[in-house]
Amino acid sequence: MSNPRKYIATVDRIDYLELELAEKVVFINRVAKLVKGGRRFHFTAVVVVGDGQGHVGAALGKAKEVPEAIRKATTIARKNLIRAPMKGTTIPHEVQACFSAAKVFIKPAPPGTGLIAGGGVRAVLQMAGIKDVVAKSLGSANAVNVVKATMLALSRMRDVETTVTKRHALATVEV
Repeated sequence: MSNPRKYIATVDRIDYLELELAEKVVFINRVAKLVKGGRRFHFTAVVVVGDGQGHVGAALGKAKEVPEAIRKATTIARKNLIRAPMKGTTIPHEVQACFSAAKVFIKPAPPGTGLIAGGGVRAVLQMAGIKDVVAKSLGSANAVNVVKATMLALSRMRDVETTVTKRHALATVEV
């Protein structure tokens, strides 16, 4: 299978120091490794950060203690922010994305509908500041892959203004 990361749109880096970011822990997993003396425990944490204005990032952190795993994930998520295009309080168009076996379908909804989504999809959309949307997580329920699929879906989304300017620029170049 091809690497899903190569499909994430490469955009300009967003400076996280200028933003007021909130964080939300989506999932914490305890991993046990059997060694001669018994079990050694490690923890993984999936964290989503966002400013509620369209900037959102997600990451996975691993450490021997839970707070350290959360801190690592938060630091990585702040460095991997993307801009989610918004049309008012919803998204410009419906989008579907897959990451591994997790598939996410996100659809715009009229104002007042609310955020109809669950688990990792809800966390990512809340941190992005998207308020009216209907989303469905299909396939795998693995929290890590669902969050990554949601981030992939948001990165593939395009707003009308940038699409029109790109098409206009291409039309003028060809003439």
